[in-house]
Amino acid sequence: MADAEALLAQSHVLEHAAPLALDGGQALTGVRVAYETYGTLNADKSNAVIIFHALTGDQCVASPHPITGKPGWWVRMVGPGKPIDTDRFFIICANVLGGCYGTTGPASLGPDGQPYAMRFPVITIRDMVRAQVGILDALGIEQLHAVVGGSMGGMQALSFAANWPERTRAALVIASTARHTAQNIAFHEVGRQAIMADPKWKGGDYYAGGKGPDKGLAVARMAAHITYLSEEGMHEKFGRKLQDRTEKTFGFDADFQVESYLRHQGLSFTDRFDANSYLYITRAMDYFDLAEEVAGGEGGGRLADAFRASKARFCLVSFDTDWLYPTAESRTIAHALNAAGAPVSFVELSAPFGHDSFLLDVPALDRVIAGFLKQ
Repeated sequence: MADAEALLAQSHVLEHAAPLALDGGQALTGVRVAYETYGTLNADKSNAVIIFHALTGDQCVASPHPITGKPGWWVRMVGPGKPIDTDRFFIICANVLGGCYGTTGPASLGPDGQPYAMRFPVITIRDMVRAQVGILDALGIEQLHAVVGGSMGGMQALSFAANWPERTRAALVIASTARHTAQNIAFHEVGRQAIMADPKWKGGDYYAGGKGPDKGLAVARMAAHITYLSEEGMHEKFGRKLQDRTEKTFGFDADFQVESYLRHQGLSFTDRFDANSYLYITRAMDYFDLAEEVAGGEGGGRLADAFRASKARFCLVSFDTDWLYPTAESRTIAHALNAAGAPVSFVELSAPFGHDSFLLDVPALDRVIAGFLKQ
């Protein structure tokens, strides 16, 4: 599990003075949100941009991670002279509610001094955004230049634009969706069941006993990681090549390179992420349905209605090899924005990396982001 204290020493922390009202009907007290900033806020506070992170991301968007030592997760995109130019914009990136990198989550201590674990309330994407709006209030930022997010970050960007329409002038949504499909939910459920089937999960109360359900969490990560890649990319990278051997072992060791790769991805993930956070965040993603969220009722609402009050410009980006959130999902959002009369641009980019394309070297994406934010 991540050492949140190491991150807190590096990050800013917002302490919510009042209980945070949640979509589930509960109110969470003592909420804190860890965030990092880059660039300089100008005099009229008009150049602020929030970047929302994806499922397993964090606030270290462009700075070295104090736990893993790796560069920021979007350092190729955020910095001086880069597409999200910190010479021009003031960037805010916060760890989401329910996370494990300094923001209140299931590993945090509850009012009784014990970790919340599964007593932590079920949260939604809108709850994550609600917690981050408090940062804008604390910094005196009335309106953002833009909100930006890929994957789950895109869900947060959409929720922000729909629920706080007066607080951003633009929204950039990359490789995302307005709601989870049955297939999306199914993959997450496989991961959650793998975690809960691990005997070290202990009903979520594993914090006092050292290592948690690492085997289950690793399997969850392996299953999810497959959805982040494309079939073409996996074939090109691995094919049916064997790992450190010339013949099959006729056993269940990692004979194939792709098996070894997935095992490495799963095991390394357990060093930096909390299993209970994975349960809560994937649940929030599965519950996300923007039309339903705005309509206020299960299964109700028209997606176009979510954008009726927005005056923001929108830009939607998808990738032709992304089968997790395929282009059709972005096209649905674009149609809803058109129906609402909102200004929207939409582009499908060609890239071989699948869903993870938004994190990797796709020069066309750089140009789209830089061009949109400069408007």
